[in-house]
Amino acid sequence: MNKLLDVKDLQVSFTTKFGQVNAVNGISFHVGAGEIMAVVGESGSGKSVMSMSILKLIAKNGKIRQGEIMFGNKNLAGYTEQEMKRIRGAEVSMIFQDPMTCLNPVFTIGNQMEEVLKFHKKEMNGSERRDRMIAMLEKVGMSNPHQRLKQYPHELSGGMRQRVMIAISLLCQPKLLIADEPTTALDVTIQAQIMELIKELCTEFGTSVILITHNLGVVASMADRVMVMYGGSIVESAPLDDIYYRSLHPYTEGLLAALPKLNQSTEALKSIPGSSPDLLLEHSGCMFFDRCDYAMECCRSHTPPVYQMAENHLVKCWRCHPDFAEEV
Repeated sequence: MNKLLDVKDLQVSFTTKFGQVNAVNGISFHVGAGEIMAVVGESGSGKSVMSMSILKLIAKNGKIRQGEIMFGNKNLAGYTEQEMKRIRGAEVSMIFQDPMTCLNPVFTIGNQMEEVLKFHKKEMNGSERRDRMIAMLEKVGMSNPHQRLKQYPHELSGGMRQRVMIAISLLCQPKLLIADEPTTALDVTIQAQIMELIKELCTEFGTSVILITHNLGVVASMADRVMVMYGGSIVESAPLDDIYYRSLHPYTEGLLAALPKLNQSTEALKSIPGSSPDLLLEHSGCMFFDRCDYAMECCRSHTPPVYQMAENHLVKCWRCHPDFAEEV
């Protein structure tokens, strides 16, 4: 596979008044050219911090302490803010959870789209920029795009604002798109439309996608590969079918069991007992130990290594040790 993004041993921490929070603990992964990879996990698992680290948009009290973020032949971890400004929007773009907080309320949609093109496409004249903006709004399904360019964010519905965000993120046809919970604030029918739109456009442009979500259900028809995060670590990574039909980590199994079923009319939804680990504390063993039905004594005291169980299927769990694997 041709690796577009190759992250190696990434560690990100934040300094707070309570101590140091290790939000991302030495994760390694890659994204292939044209691949759609979903990153799933509950709130606090490190998904968003990981994605923001790629673009170096973490808060001022945060720091990339270790690791490489190889984007092609560039190590973004060592890039300055000025260098990153040339990367963001042009080669790597991001769609955020809430477009109302990302779109500037005092500028029109046209102003905000044109600003991106003026910065990254200096060779384009005003007429070419306008044509590109109108064409992109049409691609994301916006009716009457000429009129939309004159409107302000508050004049659009939530679904329309999210379509505008997608249009802005793909204006320069980036190589990588990071979508961080892009449908959180939308109703179910609009969610499906937005997800399908992202998939269609990225396939058309050949753009790779990192889709951040807490819901395994939304990636079933979209992702090529799924990476499951818990407590700042990657606990399982595999092709989509392996995650759904041959998952091996107890946390992945818990996420799948929590999905509502079509015939589940009276049975209560299943949940994973307990709560996420406190990242302010030191953890000597498996982060999932307190919530795991299969926990053993070795899980309490020793951090499990990463086992390769099949081609492209990695699992961080002691149950996958050769001495236990036959019983799993």
